[in-house]
Amino acid sequence: MATNVHLTPELERFARQCVEGGRYNNVSEVVRSGLRLLQESEDRRLRFQAMLHVTEAEADRDGTVTVDEVVAEIDGMIGANR
Repeated sequence: MATNVHLTPELERFARQCVEGGRYNNVSEVVRSGLRLLQESEDRRLRFQAMLHVTEAEADRDGTVTVDEVVAEIDGMIGANR
């Protein structure tokens, strides 16, 4: 599939530098590599967002505690073991 991509001068310069550096054979490889990184980032973002929804539902179902409540409980455990 042929797709034309218009890059800003800065991105064009960067892509060409990547090719000149020898890591990539052409600008298309640079763009594909960048898109793969973006895809991975989006996948992580979607997984994180799903985890937040699960956590929110759990908090709605089971309730939440404040940091002060957690600290007080830990202090109580420490005091009981002394």
